[in-house]
Amino acid sequence: MTTTTPEIRETKERRNRGVMGSAGLYIATGVAAFLFLIPFYLIVRNALSTDAEITGEHWKLFPTDIQWSNVGDVWNDTSVPFARSMWNSAVVAVLHTTGVLLVCSLAGYALARIPYKHSNKIFYAVLGTLMVPTAVTFVPSFVLVSSLGWVDSYRGLIIPGLFSGFTCFLFRQYFLGFPKELEEAARVDGLGYWGAYWRVVVPNSLNFFAAIATITFISGWNSFLWPLVIGQDPNAWTVQVALSNYTTAQTVVFHQIFMATAISILPLLFVFLFLQRWLVQGIAQTGIKG
Repeated sequence: MTTTTPEIRETKERRNRGVMGSAGLYIATGVAAFLFLIPFYLIVRNALSTDAEITGEHWKLFPTDIQWSNVGDVWNDTSVPFARSMWNSAVVAVLHTTGVLLVCSLAGYALARIPYKHSNKIFYAVLGTLMVPTAVTFVPSFVLVSSLGWVDSYRGLIIPGLFSGFTCFLFRQYFLGFPKELEEAARVDGLGYWGAYWRVVVPNSLNFFAAIATITFISGWNSFLWPLVIGQDPNAWTVQVALSNYTTAQTVVFHQIFMATAISILPLLFVFLFLQRWLVQGIAQTGIKG
């Protein structure tokens, strides 16, 4: 008994530490989730309230009477074409995501696989674009788009953002770790770089593509400054520009702001819930640690 007692005590202590560590992790996760959900609660609560309840001095956890009519107020407001703006954002986000995946994946694959004596210089030039502030390129980009007649058009909203230096960097890092044996087998079968990329690399990289697609879609949907400048006509507004127009110098329609915000979040929520598994797996495959 005396020889086994210290071992039993050590085992119990280790088990207790494990239980306490797990309990602390669950508590920390619960607190973080609670803090994360507070903004969503405020959006939903205020979206279903009257302006008087939103701005009143006596706070209530839930509205006295749920104002489902606020949904109709958002869609029927003639001063802000919200339905049109939702459609514009959907078109811009989908086409922007598709274009970025195609352009940046091809660029990243070329930098990672195609032998060229200046490939490193080109890669460093791509990284150099990340150090240039957006404000520096904003005016030249607008002048170019305006001279092409792309103001108030999908082309002006989508094409200038089809290349991302950071996304290209992520694709290059991923393709550097992609098994070369699969590509060599494809070349033995007579495929070139394009055939290997399209028929071997892409089908075996769907997790990473889904992760980049999720991030790019969210970024395109939430874009505000560029669509604000390019979409000067109300019919060319995206949803973020439409939301800003509920606040004017004369009036602030609180219930419409919150209801429109809640509606605009739904597409992002569906995309994230559908692709969250691939998002985690894809980010883990970038080769970036820490």
